[in-house]
Amino acid sequence: MKRCGFLPLGVMVALVFGMAQLAGAAEVKIGVLAKDGPAKALSQWESTAAYLTEKVPGSTFSVVPLDFGAVYDAIEGGAVDFFLVNSSMFVTAQARFGANAVATMVNSRQGKPLNAFGGVVFTYANRDDIATLADLKGKRFMAVEETSFGGWQMAYKVLLDKGIDPKSDFASLEFGGKHENVVFAVQSGAVDAGTVRTDTLERMAAAGDIAMDEFKILHQQQPDGFPFVVSTPLYPEWPFARAAKVADALAAEVGAALKAMPADSPAAQAAKVVGWSDPLDYGTVKALQAALGIAAQ
Repeated sequence: MKRCGFLPLGVMVALVFGMAQLAGAAEVKIGVLAKDGPAKALSQWESTAAYLTEKVPGSTFSVVPLDFGAVYDAIEGGAVDFFLVNSSMFVTAQARFGANAVATMVNSRQGKPLNAFGGVVFTYANRDDIATLADLKGKRFMAVEETSFGGWQMAYKVLLDKGIDPKSDFASLEFGGKHENVVFAVQSGAVDAGTVRTDTLERMAAAGDIAMDEFKILHQQQPDGFPFVVSTPLYPEWPFARAAKVADALAAEVGAALKAMPADSPAAQAAKVVGWSDPLDYGTVKALQAALGIAAQ
């Protein structure tokens, strides 16, 4: 009679446990606003997905780059579980789809931790005919996208506050799609002035793409301790948010893991962040949306 072979009990338990872990590993998708293109979004945030996969047992995280026009459809349609988008888009997603923030980004810029950012309005340095925001009337202007917070909405609010309606007072209003496109358009004279989020000019100058003294900053502000040129008030940085369908337990694990991320970790360094904090108050963003009438975008 043929004898049946049996694996040792310890080996059987290990195999069964390993198979259960593999079978039970849930795929968790993180939608990321790819403001500088999908390749850059992946290189910047894939390490964060790997970090979360390591720190949150039973889940495998991956990054889904989203252009400006794809964000809301991805959230509403359930294509992503978590998402990282600009603060204004988050506030809209919160109102429309029941999303909630689990953490706020603490950026690393010029060696300083920053949890706020702003917008910059600028022209070319030799434009003697443009010295103030009022001088932009009748001029050609470029922003990033209508849903870009630092690359349009912040400047839009400041312009309206100064009695300038871009939709009727500008000779033209164009959207370049990327922050770098706006800078190059102003540099080349394709437009008279433009707006981008803070740190864009400094980052491009550090890369050798431009020189800071090529540009004139309009309506320049000087918030205490803020290291970049800025034309608008500062607003809270991007939140890492959960879609309404995500279980509370998973959201809590993800938030805790992000807030525990070391500043010298590969994930933080790739993302160019110091780390993550508890979610900030996005009330100022809601107020801006209300003033611009864009809350339902």
